[in-house]
Amino acid sequence: MKRIAPLAALACAPALYAATDIPARDTRSQYSMEEVVVSSSRVPMPLRQVGTSVSVITEEDIRNQGFDSLYNVLRSQPGIAASNTGGAGKPTALRVRGEEGYRTKVYIDGIDVADTSATQHGPRFEEILSAGVRRVEILRGPQGLMYGADAGGVVNISTRSGEPGLQGVVSAEGGRYGTRQLTADIGGGNEQVDFALSATDFETDGFNARGDDTSAHDDDGYDNTTLHGRVGWNASENLRLELVARNTEGENAYDDCFTVDTFAPTDACGSDFEQDAWRAAIDYQAGRFGHQLAYTGNDTERQNYADGLPSFGADGSLDKWGYLGNFAASEDLRLVYGAERLTESIDDGSFDRERDQDSVFFEVQGGFGDALYLTAGARHDDNEDFGSHTSYRVSGAYLIDMAGGELKFKSAYGTGFRAPSLYEIAYNISFATPPASTVELDAEQSEGLDVGVVWANDDGLYLEATYFDQRIEDAIYFDLNNYSGYLQDDGNSDSSGVELIARLPLGETFWLGGNYTYNDSEDADGSTRVRRPEHLANLSFNWQPLNGDLLLALHVRSARDAEGIDGEALDDYEVVDLNASYALWRGLEIYGRVENLLDEDYQEVRGYNTAGAAAYAGVRYSF
Repeated sequence: MKRIAPLAALACAPALYAATDIPARDTRSQYSMEEVVVSSSRVPMPLRQVGTSVSVITEEDIRNQGFDSLYNVLRSQPGIAASNTGGAGKPTALRVRGEEGYRTKVYIDGIDVADTSATQHGPRFEEILSAGVRRVEILRGPQGLMYGADAGGVVNISTRSGEPGLQGVVSAEGGRYGTRQLTADIGGGNEQVDFALSATDFETDGFNARGDDTSAHDDDGYDNTTLHGRVGWNASENLRLELVARNTEGENAYDDCFTVDTFAPTDACGSDFEQDAWRAAIDYQAGRFGHQLAYTGNDTERQNYADGLPSFGADGSLDKWGYLGNFAASEDLRLVYGAERLTESIDDGSFDRERDQDSVFFEVQGGFGDALYLTAGARHDDNEDFGSHTSYRVSGAYLIDMAGGELKFKSAYGTGFRAPSLYEIAYNISFATPPASTVELDAEQSEGLDVGVVWANDDGLYLEATYFDQRIEDAIYFDLNNYSGYLQDDGNSDSSGVELIARLPLGETFWLGGNYTYNDSEDADGSTRVRRPEHLANLSFNWQPLNGDLLLALHVRSARDAEGIDGEALDDYEVVDLNASYALWRGLEIYGRVENLLDEDYQEVRGYNTAGAAAYAGVRYSF
C-alpha cells in the first residue's frame, strides 16, 4: 500500500436505509445533511459539518429488516463484512473496512461492552440483540482520538430514553429452528425524572453448526436474556444525572472442542456468557462550557464445557473514569477536550493480571463561512505495559449548493495504536511454544485515510462515493499453522478500496437503496487477508402503500472473492431476505419475514454452516 498522507476538505454518510413507522411519515429527513450525529466527536454535530465517514441506522431501519441479531443489521452498511461460525450465538466477527472485529469499539448508551476475558478484548457481536435498539451510528476508519487509540471503527448504540408520559412496545415472535422471542420495552417520566426499561428473552434450537459434525448430528442452540435500564434526573436546568445498567446472559451449544480428560475431539460443546455493565454520568452546562463526568464498567464471565465438564473459563473486567468537556468560543469555533483512566483485568485461573492506561485528548472544531468545516485533534495515551503513544486526527468538509441540492467533499485522516491484550500476553507466557514463545509482543500502529464526495437533495436522493486507505503496522495474530501462540507481523497489513452509497425515492411509497464496497486487502507477506470479501454489496427495495399501514421490504446482500485460512476461496453468495408488516389498527401490528428466501447454501467460515430458508412471524403492540 502507498504511504498514507493526510488530506483535508470534506463530510459524511447517512444511513443506507430509510423507513417509515406507523402511521406513515416522510422518511426523507433521515437523509438530510442537517441530521445530528454524536459519534464523530462525541458532541452533537450536523452531518453536513462532519468530515469522517458516518452511517446512521434508525429504529425504523431495524424494524424494516427484522433481524433478531444486531450484527445482521450492521452488515447491511457499507464497508462492513461479517463472519459467523454456525448461527445465532456463535462467535461472529464484524470487520470494518477489512480490520479485525476486535478493533471495532462498541458502545451501548455510552457503555463500552468490550469483553476483556476474550482473546483480544473485542465486543461479542453475537450476544447483542436488536430488540430495544433505537439508533445506531457507525464511524468507519481509525478513530482513536475520541474512543481510544485502538479503535479501528466505532459502533455507537442508543436505546429508548424516557419521555413525558408512558410509552412502550411489547412483542412476541417465533419461527424455524424452534426460534422464539419475547420483548418488552417501556419508558416514561416527567420534566424532572425519566426512565426506560427493556427485557428480551430469545431462544433457538438452532441447526448443526459444523459441516463435518459426523458424531452428534445435533442442533446447536442458543439462549439469550438481556435486561437494560436507564434513569435520568434533571436536577436543574443545567444539571442532569443519569444511570444505565445492563445484564446479558447467553447459553450456547457448538461443535468441535476437546474433552477435558483425554483431549479427544468432541462435538458436545457448550459455553456460558454473562456480562454486567453500567454507567453513571453527571452533565453540567454552564454558559459556553459543557462538562461531563462519567464512570463506566463491565464484568464478564465466560465458561466453556466439553462433554458436560468445565474445560476453560475466564473472568474479565473493564473500569473507566472519564471527563469530557467542550467550550464554544464562538458560533464557529469549539474546543472539545477530556481525560480518561482505563483499568482492564483478566483472570483465567492460571493467569491474573490488571493494567491501567491514562489518556488525555482534545479537538478543535472550526467553521468558515457556512461552507468549510475543519477539525484537528490529538490524543496521548500512557499504557502501563507499553508506554506512551500519541495519535491524532484531522478532518474536513466543504459544501457547495448546486443542482437543487448540496454537494459535499469530505476527508479524514487518523492514526492510532493497540497494545497487546492481556489474554495475548497471558497465552504467550503460559502456553506458547516456538516460534511464539520467542516473540516479545509490542504495540500495533495504525493509520487511515478516506476521501469522498456526497450529493443530496431535499427530495431524498442521496449519492456518495468514498475512497479509503488504511494499514496496521506489526499486526498481532494467532499462529494457525503451528498453534504455537501469538505472533507479530514485521510490516504492514493493508486495506484500501471504494464505498459507493445510493438512495433513490420513487414516488411517495417506494424507494430503493444500496451500497457497494470494493476492498483490496493484504497481509505483510503480500497474501490476501483472511475472510475479507473483495466485493460486498447490499440492495434494498421498500414499498409502503395503504397510507403506510402495509410494509414490504426486500433486501439482497452479496459477498464475493474472499479467502479462508487455508488460502482456498470461500463461497460467493447472494442472500435474499423478505420482510413484511401490517398495521391492524392503531398500535397493533403483525409482521413476518423470510430469511434466506432462496435457500442459498454457503459458508462464511470454512466448515461452519449457515441457516437455510427460514420463516418467522410475530405480533407487536405499541402504546
